[in-house]
Order: sequence, then structure tokens, then C-alpha cells
Amino acid sequence: MRWILRGLLGLAAVVVVLAAVVAARTLTAQPPGGAAGPPVKLAAPVAVDAGRAAQHLSQAIQIRTVSNQDPAQNQWAEWNRLHAWLAATYPAAHAAMTRETVAGRGLVYTWAGTDTALPPIVLMAHQDVVPVTPGSEGDWRHPPFAGVVADGAVWGRGAIDDKGSLVGLFEALETLAAQGFKPRRTVIIVSGHDEEVGGTGARGAAALLASRGLKAQFVLDEGMLVVRDNPVTGTPTAIIGIAEKGYATLLVTAKAEGGHSSAPPKDGGGVVALSRAVAAINDAPFKPRFSGPGAEMLRHLAPQASPVVRMAVANTWLFGPLLVNQMSATPPGAALLHTTIAPTMLKGSPKENVLPQDASAWINYRIAPGQSSTDVMARAKAAVGDLPVTLAWVTAPNEPSPVSSTSSEAWRTLAALAGEVSGAPVAPGLVTAGTDSRFLAPVAEDVYRFQPVALSLKETAMIHGTNEHIAIGDLERMVQFYARLIATAAA
Repeated sequence: MRWILRGLLGLAAVVVVLAAVVAARTLTAQPPGGAAGPPVKLAAPVAVDAGRAAQHLSQAIQIRTVSNQDPAQNQWAEWNRLHAWLAATYPAAHAAMTRETVAGRGLVYTWAGTDTALPPIVLMAHQDVVPVTPGSEGDWRHPPFAGVVADGAVWGRGAIDDKGSLVGLFEALETLAAQGFKPRRTVIIVSGHDEEVGGTGARGAAALLASRGLKAQFVLDEGMLVVRDNPVTGTPTAIIGIAEKGYATLLVTAKAEGGHSSAPPKDGGGVVALSRAVAAINDAPFKPRFSGPGAEMLRHLAPQASPVVRMAVANTWLFGPLLVNQMSATPPGAALLHTTIAPTMLKGSPKENVLPQDASAWINYRIAPGQSSTDVMARAKAAVGDLPVTLAWVTAPNEPSPVSSTSSEAWRTLAALAGEVSGAPVAPGLVTAGTDSRFLAPVAEDVYRFQPVALSLKETAMIHGTNEHIAIGDLERMVQFYARLIATAAA
């Protein structure tokens, strides 16, 4: 009996010590980057004509720069219209900057600074938009390319992705140029023409800048925004992307003899081999890990979260697995913590009663920072084992981007301005899709992705979807954000 009592007392002591450690770490935890440098002095707000900006965005939406998967279907004259429209609509900005064309219709503007020793800043917004799904036009509240201004918003394809940013940026440039602003630090604008289908415009811009030996202080592109109902805190949060996932598509092919379906082989042929291979790859996922930008976001949000979340984040040595499970409860949450695997396309026989001579599947990966396409291929090969299939990349993979700083002067400037303009706490995040900015990483110290547009998680479905629109208030904040960013970082 005595030894049982001693054991219970020992266990109680361990629990008390453990509770004390957890409590102490929770109470003394500091937000990441909290003392990373002196406060940033932001430029004063500028006068913004929101109505004029809305009309200009309406006009831009009416120019159908739609990027189709087959470039032969593109109406290239629309890009020429957009370029002419930009020049005519923003004369002061065009007088202050030089413009170059790259990769066909990509644009690079340079507003030369007075101090060439300072590394420039690069701001990005692409020209093209995705198509509207045929047959869905009637589901739109307003025609998708009419640019209707109604109900306090501008409606149409590209209102947010990404003509809202393009117009917001040029409204800011025009305002500053018309006021006689002279940047001390050079400002470069990169506007790719085909971000939605591969980004040759951004690649061309990156090559041009690299050929000049340019090294930017930072790059800012689209990618993240102000989430009104952030699931961690339940309140608005301005999330600035500090990295984006890599992109790769694996082609899995099963060869077979083919023939008539009335006499199938015992093993089922190529379709069966392919299905087993796809299932094997899908059933060998990358495990979520509490690391990288996804974890960094939670660390920054912990001070605004519930006491339970604060305690768990302050003690990841104990609660790390619990945090992973909670974040992985939804597909978007899980995507922040691991490389995702998504079988998306299948091809077999051209006719129902013909055995295919080959069957193929396409599996799309979004590769988390810290992993690579080499890791993906190795895992896929291990999963299929000796199944009679071949594995190959459809095109050369885009590796995950480098992870940008959350303590640099560039970060502190963006975070301070994003917080002031949005009125929300700021946190870093991981972009699980892809942007043109990934191609600028070789010429920049830091690459960030953010638009000061406030949407609920449900509302984000309209991006690339139906009824895309931007509130005029958000458009006004966007102009304000870009103008103050340039006036702060380039002054």
C-alpha cells in the first residue's frame, strides 16, 4: 500500500510541475517578431476618389483579357486595348515612369528613384482573368464582363483577381505622380499578361530584371487578404503570404495490349493497374506537420485567440499533435501543414467496348515549403512499388518558394500598413495556390502576397467563381494602401 501511495504522490508532483511549466510558458510567451525593430513611420493617408476608381475598374473589367488554356483562343487585341487604356487613363503615372514590354504582352514599369544605392521595390498585378464557365452566365447577378457598379460594389470577372489590384495600383501611382511625388527608392511595376496559365510574362520580367543585376528590397503581389471570420480567432485578420507552395502534376501511365472488351485479361488490363496505382499514391499522403508558414500564422494569431489556443501554441512541445489535428480538421487547414495530393484527370479507352492500350491519370501536387518535387516523386514510386505503371512529370515542377522574413524592415512596413488600413491584426500565412510573384524570388530579398480586401471564407468562393465583385470600400482601401506603401517605402 505504501508503494502505491508513493507512486501517486510522485505522479501528482509530475502533474504539478508539468502544469507549472505550461502555465509559465503560456504567460511569458511573446508574439513572434514582437521586438524585431523600431516602429515604422507610415506615410500619411492620401485623398482617394473612390467613385472614379470604381468607374475605372468597371472599364477595365469590360476589356476581355481572358486567358484560355489554349492560347490560340485568346483575343490578343484585348490586351492591346488594356495597354492603351492604362496609358490614356493614367497620364501622370505614365509620364513619370518608363514602360517596357516583355514576353509578348507583359509590362514592366520603372519609376526611377533619386538614390540608386537603395534597392528598389517591386509591386505586381496581372492583366489576365480566367474564363467564365460556359452556361453559367445566367447565374451572375450582373453580366460578368459588363463591369456594373451597383449595390456598393463593382461586379465582374477580375474585380478581385486581379484587375482590382491593377486598377488600385495605378490609381495610387496616378495620385502620387499628380501630386509631384518623387521617389527616393526606385519603384518597379510588373504586370504579367498570363498569370492564370503559366506566367510567361512574369518570367520574362524576372529575366529582364536579373539581367540588370537588380536586387529588390521586396516584392508584393496578390495572394492573401483580410479574412473576416478567421477560424482561429473568429475575428478579422489581415494575412500576408510569406511563401507559396510548389506546383507539380504527375502523369501515371499504365501500358496494356488493348483489344476487345469481350475477352478481358485476367489482371483487368491497364485501367485496373492504373486505378491501383492512383489509389496507392493517394493512400500514402504526406503527414501534416506543425511547421513552416502555416504554424507561423498560428503563432502570430495566438495572442488574439482563446486561452486554450494560447496555451497550446505556447507549449507545442506538449500540444503540437493536438494543434495539427485541429488545423487538419478541414481541407484548407490541412493544406497549410503538408504537401497535398489530388488526382484530377483520367484517360482510358476512346470507346466503352475497347480495352485501352494505355490508361493515364494526372495527379496534382501542391508542395509545402521544406519539401521538393524530388520528395514527391520518391514517395509516389515507393507507393506504386512493382505495379506496371510509369511515372513522369507533365511539365517541370515549380518548387516551393523561399520563405520571406517576418522581422525585416519590409515586413514591418507591410504589416504596419496592412494593420492600419484594415483595422485588423496581422499574421503571416502560406499561399496554397500560385502567383506570378514566385518567379521574382531570384531578384528579391523578400516576396510577399497581400491585398487589403476583406472577405469571409465563404465569399472567397467567388474568386474564379460566380458573381465576382469588390466592394467600393475595399477598392478605396486598396488605393490608399498602395499609395501609402509607395510613399513610405520609396520616400
